[in-house]
Amino acid sequence: MDLLAAVDAVLTRPPELPLPSVRASLRKADRLTQQQVADLLGVRRLAVARWEAGNVEPREPHRQAYIRLLAGLAIKHPQTAMPDASRSQE
Repeated sequence: MDLLAAVDAVLTRPPELPLPSVRASLRKADRLTQQQVADLLGVRRLAVARWEAGNVEPREPHRQAYIRLLAGLAIKHPQTAMPDASRSQE
C-alpha cells in the first residue's frame, strides 16, 4: 500500500464514538440533559447514562445518530472534545 492510500484508509474509516467521559462533557457543554438526548434519539435516559458511563455501546440505528450528534457537539465545543492531555493516546 502506498503512503497516500494508507492515509486515505485512515481518513475514510467509519466514525467511532469518543471516550465515555468526553460523551458526557460534550452533552453538558451544550447544556443538554441525558433526557433530552434520549428523547432526541428515541431511547430511555438510562441508555444514555450507560453510554456515557461506558457500560454499554449504543446499537444501530442509534449508534450512528449518537455519533453524529457528538460530532456536531464537538464542532460547536472543540475545547470539550479534546481528551485529557495528561493521558497518553498510545
